[in-house]
Amino acid sequence: MQHETILITGAGGGIGLATVNALLEDEAVRVIAVARDAGHRLSDAVHRHGSDRLRPIDADLSSPDAIERIASAIGPGRLTGLIHNAGVLDRTAMGAHQRARILEVFDINAAVPLLLTQALADRLAGDPPGHVLHISSMGGFQDSAKFPGLVAYSASKAALACMAQCLAEEFKDRGIRSNALALGAVDTGMLRAAFPGYQAPVSAMEMGRFVAWFVRQGYKSFNGKVLPVSLSSP
Repeated sequence: MQHETILITGAGGGIGLATVNALLEDEAVRVIAVARDAGHRLSDAVHRHGSDRLRPIDADLSSPDAIERIASAIGPGRLTGLIHNAGVLDRTAMGAHQRARILEVFDINAAVPLLLTQALADRLAGDPPGHVLHISSMGGFQDSAKFPGLVAYSASKAALACMAQCLAEEFKDRGIRSNALALGAVDTGMLRAAFPGYQAPVSAMEMGRFVAWFVRQGYKSFNGKVLPVSLSSP
């Protein structure tokens, strides 16, 4: 059996954990799951699927050495997919923004995905092409509805989406494809924090299944695209 190996960040809960579980439904897939407190958050999944198929890596992506530690921990083997799912929400009223927090949001939501992709490019290159999938947001999708208090978050997700398109060009001769999914309302802790009381029409598990399918199949039809995946955007 030819195995696929997919690395996903932000794997400890929400859409990330749902994507991990959806990927592991196929025995041909191995997952490297990056999260803070990964051993604890992913212990049930490791118990169900085995440590040979699911490898947690405990990392705080805000740490200066996080990318180097992840690249070193996974070794030289081929990656067929890289899902940039980790992200931070910022809800700040205009007039209260602080430079340090804005930089933190852009660091995790945009800079870290670029640097991690760069570090893992040699492992993603090949045939079939490695697929870099960026989990963006409808908040960062051009001409979509925008909401007060979410300017830093939405702008950082717009940067992530643009970066996905740029990386398709950077890697077009190396056997790497890059796309972004701009997600609408999904029932996660992050959405509930952003929009208290709003009932999302899509569960984390439903979206996780779609993300799992797209990282494995979407590169065959798309490259350098930002695709809205949304039933609603609050």
